[in-house]
Amino acid sequence: MIYGHNSNVKVAANTFHVQTEDRGAAHSLIDTTVYFQGRVLHRRTNNYFDLLPLNEDRAQALKMRLDEQHAMVMEEIRSGALQLSVPPANAPAAAKTAATLPATSGAAAAAGGTAAQAGAAKRKLEVEILNPKAWLSGKHVTLQIQVRENNQGVDKAKVRVEIEGSAEATDFSGETAPNGKTQIEFDMPRLGGVDAAMVIRAEAHQAQGQLRFALRAKPRVPAIGG
Repeated sequence: MIYGHNSNVKVAANTFHVQTEDRGAAHSLIDTTVYFQGRVLHRRTNNYFDLLPLNEDRAQALKMRLDEQHAMVMEEIRSGALQLSVPPANAPAAAKTAATLPATSGAAAAAGGTAAQAGAAKRKLEVEILNPKAWLSGKHVTLQIQVRENNQGVDKAKVRVEIEGSAEATDFSGETAPNGKTQIEFDMPRLGGVDAAMVIRAEAHQAQGQLRFALRAKPRVPAIGG
């Protein structure tokens, strides 16, 4: 059985549609997409390789994991922890620019952020693409990513992929399994400039890492070095 949820989340005057679905055992992915007026603002993908092959008990565990991911994204939208870029109200389509919803504010949040940044500066995560020659097929991107620290896989690292210089807002994310691996899939957006780049950021336990490389306007399948 393939599970899924569709929910609306209202923040101030904005209503976001959150869709979470199981992509099936063939893909082994839980995919959550956040829409605003039909536009994709955020996508979060996590694998469930550890639950395969599915049986009755593991299917229940999959459903619980899917429910938790759906609820987590909605709560992050409500609290402001997930920042979403939305067009200004009543602006013409051609003139719309990105406006970011503020994250949770306050002295405590500011102090926590400062402490987290200080801790992150002391430790660095290693971000690696495991399929450097086969990550792009046509316009579809399949990134097999591993996050390490001191040559050990990092569990529950938050991984985000952003396409800089794209013609539309992009924000794709996932979370690593205990072996430090995750898979993130999306369709490559139309590139809007010669300086387009793909940036992969990882964060876990107050440590951060980043991998960045340039993209071509008409992308081929490049070999990516460390």
